[in-house]
Amino acid sequence: MSLAPTSRALYYALLSRILLLSLIATWRFLFRPYDTSASLNPPCLSTSNQSQPYDQILWPRVASAIESSVVWDGVYFVRIAECGYEYEQTYAFLPLLPISMSLLSRSVFAPLVPLIGYRAVLALSGYILNIFAFVFATLYLYRLSNLILKDSAPALQASLLFCLNPASIFYSSIYTESLYALFSIGGLYHLLSGSSTMAMLMFALSGSARSNGAVNAGYICFMALMQAIGAFFQKKRPLLAVGVLLAGFLRSAFIFAPFLLFQAYAHLNICRSGNREPRPWCQAKVPLLYGFIQGHYWGVGFLRYFQIKQLPNFLLASPTLSLAIGSIIFYTRLLRDNFVPSSLLEVKSKERNRSYDSVSTSDDMASSKGVSMLRQRRSERAPGECEPTTQISNQKKESDPNVILFLPFILHLAFMTFTAFFVMHVQVSTRFLSASPPIYWFGSHVLASQNSSYRRWGYLIMVYFVMYILLGSLLFSNFYPFT
Repeated sequence: MSLAPTSRALYYALLSRILLLSLIATWRFLFRPYDTSASLNPPCLSTSNQSQPYDQILWPRVASAIESSVVWDGVYFVRIAECGYEYEQTYAFLPLLPISMSLLSRSVFAPLVPLIGYRAVLALSGYILNIFAFVFATLYLYRLSNLILKDSAPALQASLLFCLNPASIFYSSIYTESLYALFSIGGLYHLLSGSSTMAMLMFALSGSARSNGAVNAGYICFMALMQAIGAFFQKKRPLLAVGVLLAGFLRSAFIFAPFLLFQAYAHLNICRSGNREPRPWCQAKVPLLYGFIQGHYWGVGFLRYFQIKQLPNFLLASPTLSLAIGSIIFYTRLLRDNFVPSSLLEVKSKERNRSYDSVSTSDDMASSKGVSMLRQRRSERAPGECEPTTQISNQKKESDPNVILFLPFILHLAFMTFTAFFVMHVQVSTRFLSASPPIYWFGSHVLASQNSSYRRWGYLIMVYFVMYILLGSLLFSNFYPFT
């Protein structure tokens, strides 16, 4: 008896987490961590937040094993959940994950505190929370993909690729990727299903997990613009169009609010506390701590990472960036083929043919080959794709995707790719772009293609995904650098 597509997506998500956790446990057993300082836990600056000593808990070895598994940014998140925002640089980590960990450790997992201690319970809360968030993000991605592609097969394949994505290790660690993916993809699903209020709330939560979550307001703006155009030109109701735009603006402001409120909280604690000397960013015209931290502590900035010594990191990020750029090109061409009038394409084709008349026979043969390749490419459309709208406007089926909906996804992915390549530490691209649905839609199209060259690229994508899972689970879990 075959499983329903939604159940299969759930199965993929759970199985991928079990396999990944098994890999982590194996690598931790076989290799000694490069940096063992994660288990160190100096007392909180506030005397009201103090962890239990190991001699006061019943299972100290279990507690030590859990605490030593916390690596890289996870150390910051556990520390913030335990002690609050103690230092300026900790404000780079937004509050949704540490607040959630703290709430879970004081409620659902509170009975475990006498057994393994409060800090270990915080870490355990983070792990369990992110695994559940990843599973629900996978289900939302399947539903969103089915809604956009109008085909359950590529939607399910996209979900499988998400479960095996190269940043998979971060979705089962104490990082914000799982929460961001859940609320971003979930918000997109609700937005395109007609529930703007639910989408707004989920997008706002995504902005409480990662700073780039606020960029999801762009989807709200796009849908508001589309509705306003329909109200103005089709329904001839300009007042309705103005109301739609105003509602879109207010919803977008709500999405930005958590990030801005957190910056105000940081400004109040650091610049207005009176307990320390004013920091340089406090006197800025726009006192935005997040930007200052990224530039001052991590060297983030436009072209600041373009150094010869960073070339290995550019190579490490190149597969993800290539996949993102390929997705952008593919769906941009799809949009062009559907919205550029066929008559204009024919005129351009005739002009090219007339210019080819003046070249040599070898050039004519190359032109003929190019035309045949173009026809072959057009015949290899993604599942549910259609011919240009000017040719099939009277034949459009309900199973055909609304191609215009790809536009905000591509604009968002293009912005994120540009930021990752030119502004950020480029190796972070692997996880920074990992919650972008078009990457998995494009990957599923390549894997399903009957073209032999496409299929070779599909195999390379799968090899890349699997290799990065193996490499990430080995290096990251043992405190070695990995993206």
